Amino acid sequence: MIHLALALLLGLPAMANAQPLRVATYNTELSRDGPGLFLRDIETERDPRIRQVIQNITQVNPDIIVLQSIDWDHEGKALSALTDKLADAGARFDHILHLRPNSGMATDLDLDGDGLTGGPGDAQGYGAFAGQGGIAILSKHPILYEEVRDFSTLLWRDLPWATLPQVNGQPFPSAEAQEVQRLSSTAHWVVPIETPTGRIDLLTFQAGPPVFDGPEDRNGLRNRDEILFWRHFLDGQFGPPPEARLILLGGANLDPHDSDGRGAAIRSLLTHPKLQDTTPQSRGAEQAPDQGHKTPNALDTVDWVGPGRMRVDYILPSRDWQVAGSGVFWPAPGDPMYEHAVKASRHRLVWADLTIN
Repeated sequence: MIHLALALLLGLPAMANAQPLRVATYNTELSRDGPGLFLRDIETERDPRIRQVIQNITQVNPDIIVLQSIDWDHEGKALSALTDKLADAGARFDHILHLRPNSGMATDLDLDGDGLTGGPGDAQGYGAFAGQGGIAILSKHPILYEEVRDFSTLLWRDLPWATLPQVNGQPFPSAEAQEVQRLSSTAHWVVPIETPTGRIDLLTFQAGPPVFDGPEDRNGLRNRDEILFWRHFLDGQFGPPPEARLILLGGANLDPHDSDGRGAAIRSLLTHPKLQDTTPQSRGAEQAPDQGHKTPNALDTVDWVGPGRMRVDYILPSRDWQVAGSGVFWPAPGDPMYEHAVKASRHRLVWADLTIN
């Protein structure tokens, strides 16, 4: 538990006697350029950003956290090494889920339409090697592994009302590519967890960026449909809607108002009747220079060179939760943790405290 004085210093709410469940999502941007390099850098402590990510997680001390941009390997050695470092720092997570993502999953087709095969854009999700930039869940409470639902194999064309790219009325980049293209750039998981407040369902993903393409808008359409998958899931398009209390969290790579992508997709989740917006804020983003964006500065969760600060990382619990507190770990300049927060990753750790409503 975070000490009261430290909680006040960091702008985190102190825990009450009925301790809330603290959940978090954090795009660490710790992915490496080749297989095995992530493990090497953790063990050698050669990258200060790894230490800063660990410090940020330890300061917030969530019960459950979803990490994005974490390289996957078959034996889970890198994530195991990372969790050992977290435990040494005071944040122990005994339950881990790190399934193989679509990122870096090679195909023999030209999936990105550049006329070549074998590149990172020709994998099921952008990646130069298997597992580059995956997702991991770290939990202090038991994960019900046998009941995990992994929708990462869902073909894009099989999503209800999917909008696949076309050029001059023809499938882009080809009909053959669209026959094998999966929807998930990284993954879509539904993960049951047994918590002190009862069973919950954790819904998580990391959508691809809606930019870096041409007039066919392949990436923009895919990002849109990756987000809309959850709306279809909540509405019962993939079996009965979940009965347990749920929390949808992760990276949409899309701001509701200021992104180049199709903002209506994320707005449809923020206003979904089964979900509520925790509206996490930070002093760091609030005090940053105004950009003229429509989304309030205090809600920003990422600081990109060029596009600027945006809100792209979310925690959206079902309405049967009460939000006891929420925030973005982005202290104001001058705070002793400011440098750790802004140098570890362009994204900031987003957290929420939830109690039974």
